[in-house]
Amino acid sequence: MFQGASALNLDAKGRMSIPAKHRDALLVQGEGRVTLTKHPDGCLLLFPRPEWESFRSRVAQLPMDAHWWRRIFLGNAAEIDLDSAGRVLVSPELRAAAGIEKEVILLGMGSHLELWDAATYAAKEQAAIAQGMPEALKQFNF
Repeated sequence: MFQGASALNLDAKGRMSIPAKHRDALLVQGEGRVTLTKHPDGCLLLFPRPEWESFRSRVAQLPMDAHWWRRIFLGNAAEIDLDSAGRVLVSPELRAAAGIEKEVILLGMGSHLELWDAATYAAKEQAAIAQGMPEALKQFNF
C-alpha cells in the first residue's frame, strides 16, 4: 500500500530515485519492474508490474466508446526496471506529457504512485481546496 508524498528531483538524464519506503515495496511486489503511463489529469501513473497487469486488463476490456482512453493508458505505457541505484528513467515523451522538467512530487495512492510536476501539483491542489470539500466528504468523520 503506497501512501505519502515525496518531493524529488530528476537528474539530467531524466532519472528519478525512488524513496526507500517505496523502493522496498516495488522490489518485493514487482521485482523492481514498474510501468509508467499517462493520466489525463496531467500526471504519470507508476505501477508495480502486478498492479499494472490488473489495471491493463481492466482497461483492455473497456467498450469501444472508450478507445481513446485505451490509447492514453495502454499506448503510452513504458515498462521500466529500477536500476541498481533504485532509480527509474522517465522517458522524454512521458516527461513532456506531464510537463515534468526537474522538480517532482511522488504521491502514494494505494495500489500505485502518481508522479507530478511539483508546480502543477501545487496549483491543482490549491484549486481543489479553493473549490471546497465535495459532498461525499462532508459526511466523512476525520
